[in-house]
Amino acid sequence: MLALHTDSLKKYGLNRIFEFAKEAGFDGIEIGVDKNNYDTQNAEYIKMLSDQHKMPILALHAPKNGTSKSVEHVVEMAVYLKCPVVVITPPKLLDFKFTQWLKKEVKILRKKKKVQIALENGAGKTFLGFLPAQALNNVSDLKSFGMVALDTSATASKKEDLIRTYEKLKKFLVHVHLSNVHKHKEYSLPNEGILPLESFLKKLAVNKYKGVISILVKPTALSAGDDAKVTKNLKKVKSFVDQYLK
Repeated sequence: MLALHTDSLKKYGLNRIFEFAKEAGFDGIEIGVDKNNYDTQNAEYIKMLSDQHKMPILALHAPKNGTSKSVEHVVEMAVYLKCPVVVITPPKLLDFKFTQWLKKEVKILRKKKKVQIALENGAGKTFLGFLPAQALNNVSDLKSFGMVALDTSATASKKEDLIRTYEKLKKFLVHVHLSNVHKHKEYSLPNEGILPLESFLKKLAVNKYKGVISILVKPTALSAGDDAKVTKNLKKVKSFVDQYLK
């Protein structure tokens, strides 16, 4: 199933984002829960939009630099919205408390709430010039977490081969954030760029991947602000994914 991540059009209101996704033929929405956007934290309002537009919430992306409380809140939202997946961005390297909580408590939370909780591979940013900026951000840690959300641009930012990374993590893969790298810009449209997304999508199809593919790009890549171009670009993205996934 194909979802539109709300961060791809974050300067629009949620209602308008639902409208764009519906018009472009997407299957559902991934809500990027934002500490600075109360609408994205309001499960009742999101459900109203979901029902109104007949667009299911296919994933919730927990706030970046989160806490155990923020993750628990998003999981409760997922239960209310009957959303199958919660995605977590890796914690900061020195956030030892949150890191340990993720390691110990998430498996329990999954069983208790019956929600898939996946750890996303983070970007290749560094701390002090040489240390990784985020904890739990290597293949071994992702495997240990048990469920993975694979971000294609983040893989590129770490100078890792996308297909090799996928092969290592495919048994744990429950969610995908799809974007490309175009003119050295990450989070570009999937149908424009240097990443081997055609091969990647074909592999997902061959391996009968059952999870959601969520389009997560920068708003500028979709020409945000020009509604006609946004719709046109989203339709192109959907056509591209459909072509290689099916």
